[in-house]
Amino acid sequence: MDDPRTLFDLTGRVACVTGASSGLGRRVALVLASAGAHVVGVARRREALDSLQAEGGDSVATVVADVADRSRVSTLAKEIAAGFGPPDIIVHAAGINMREVADDVTGEGWDTTLELNLSAPFFLSQALVPAMKERGWGRIVNFASLQTTRAFPGGIAYGASKAGIGQLTRAMAEAWSSHGITANAIGPGFFPTELTQAVFDDADRATRNAAQTCMNRNGRMEDIDGPILFLCSKASDYVTGQVLMVDGGFTAK
Repeated sequence: MDDPRTLFDLTGRVACVTGASSGLGRRVALVLASAGAHVVGVARRREALDSLQAEGGDSVATVVADVADRSRVSTLAKEIAAGFGPPDIIVHAAGINMREVADDVTGEGWDTTLELNLSAPFFLSQALVPAMKERGWGRIVNFASLQTTRAFPGGIAYGASKAGIGQLTRAMAEAWSSHGITANAIGPGFFPTELTQAVFDDADRATRNAAQTCMNRNGRMEDIDGPILFLCSKASDYVTGQVLMVDGGFTAK
């Protein structure tokens, strides 16, 4: 039997994390680097990426890009591979929530939400999968949400995109897992990030959300570490097409 402590070791792996400039994306990038991976963080904000690179050191490179710009996907894939080589792991953490109620949803808001939250994970993965196929090993981790299965006020476009992530993950698994590439999704509950700032700014609302979990608390950044390492490592070799909810039991109640 192999030493089980090596199951989560990412030494020699190359990971790409989108949305790496802040929140859970930034946390994921640093966790993967701490596990031995070389990490390429992708986001639109140069200053925030510089901060990530400073903290991650030589294990982290960055690319400034809008992953929703489909015309640049091929170029972006090359830029991602320029530093450490083509990635073995891609984590799609970039996302947006316009918080438009159904009656006020605009075409622009709808398109922006689905382009970033749903289309970008597919087309960037599609561009990176050929190199994974050549190696016979790869990890795709999408970001799902409580709204993958639940309806929230002001979340119709966001919810539609995250419900789509659930099916996209299963379809990716069907398409690529026979090549050694697993595709899974992680579904965070309420974590204190830029995307959920409005929720945490409302103390009563944050308290109500915590009360809806089985653990009676909202997420802490470190709660994402173990689940993401599991899905990105050898530990999950026989896990694919799944949505792992990291929500303190919010969706269990």
